[in-house]
Amino acid sequence: MGGMSDGCVLVVDDEAIVRDVLTRYLEREGFHVEAAADGEAALELAARSLPDIVVLDLMLPKVDGLEVFRRLRDLGDVPVVMLTAKGEEIDRLVGLELGADDYMSKPFSPREVVARIRAILRRGDRGGRDGAPLVIGRLEIDRDRREVRRDGSSVHLTRKEYDLLELLASHPGRTFTRTDLLEKVWDFAWDGDSSTITVHIRRLREKIEEHPSEPRHLVTVWGVGYRFEP
Repeated sequence: MGGMSDGCVLVVDDEAIVRDVLTRYLEREGFHVEAAADGEAALELAARSLPDIVVLDLMLPKVDGLEVFRRLRDLGDVPVVMLTAKGEEIDRLVGLELGADDYMSKPFSPREVVARIRAILRRGDRGGRDGAPLVIGRLEIDRDRREVRRDGSSVHLTRKEYDLLELLASHPGRTFTRTDLLEKVWDFAWDGDSSTITVHIRRLREKIEEHPSEPRHLVTVWGVGYRFEP
């Protein structure tokens, strides 16, 4: 595949037509593509060389998509776009809770998949924006290393939990609507479904607040959204 590559995409789907169409589109757009028909093959490919992004169908033979997703996370901080069949609401929410970067329902437009992959990779390139850590009381957000510490101890956050916390903490006192957060942290306001925001805020509170049920930092603005209080 001569020329410069925009990055390596791993496409994981048991339907040959989906693999073929996405591979063709992505290669035409300048990406290097690896494809796998089941979870085992996907994990072998990823272990050999971690891709820049993974497009992952949730309904897979051998090892199901959510398990592949969990194991990919153990290999490294690789962004994941999930593919779900129409109506797999539960799978989608579980995937988003695990920290997927985006999801698409089948049938989908290959052009749209390419656009979302580009958006996610672009966002990843903005890492280490101004480098200065944010220190808020007992909390420290190290923006260069994308790490959060509470009382000096590291707090394990998923990619999305970190992005959400950093966005809110970088604008103390500013109220963000759920739509704002979906657009800024996930890039797309899917179906106007904001339940994933609620889930992520709840998990963040459990990890960074002293009393999660009476949060000091991640405050709900009723009927509007959320804001960060220093």
